[in-house]
Amino acid sequence: MSSAPRASAPSRSSKGGPPARRDRPELETPRLRLRGFRADDLDAYARITADPETMRYIGRGRPQDRDEAWRSLGYLEAHWEIRGYGLWAAEEKATGALVGRIGLHRPDGWPGLEVGWLVARERWGEGLATEGASAALDFAFTAVGARRVISVIQPGNAASVRVAEKLGERLAEERWLHGHRVRVYAIGRAEWAARREAAGPAS
Repeated sequence: MSSAPRASAPSRSSKGGPPARRDRPELETPRLRLRGFRADDLDAYARITADPETMRYIGRGRPQDRDEAWRSLGYLEAHWEIRGYGLWAAEEKATGALVGRIGLHRPDGWPGLEVGWLVARERWGEGLATEGASAALDFAFTAVGARRVISVIQPGNAASVRVAEKLGERLAEERWLHGHRVRVYAIGRAEWAARREAAGPAS
């Protein structure tokens, strides 16, 4: 398990762009800064979500055009306003590059509080999804007060199953959700706390 994330107040991007909203907490991991999305993220975000393979198991399973990417950012912002938590922009600290979105998700009718991740295809295999999702999972239990956290994964998405299992989530059920057959992986507070204790003090 990765070391505990460090929360900090929002700050300006290394690119000099406008700061994220002041009410969005930031998390830091060894390689990532999880921060609020900004308008100047649109180019990179649209490029990530325009890739068919990246979006294969996300939402409707198809790439987004630029207008859809813009609307997606609006949806992410609204989720924070309504729930008080949401998905962060995942920024690589070393370069300032946007590498995806990672965080918490619970739209109306969802089967629980979800920890989710979407990483640019060229960065797959580097462990960024696991690193960021571990920080988001800790935030869910410590700051949000969750009793149980899930990840909704479509059959065939073996890479996301591996991430879920690294987080300590286990298959809880299969169900239909918004027209898709999905598998729900879950971890409870007791299991999460036991894993944290076994991992020892953060380095």
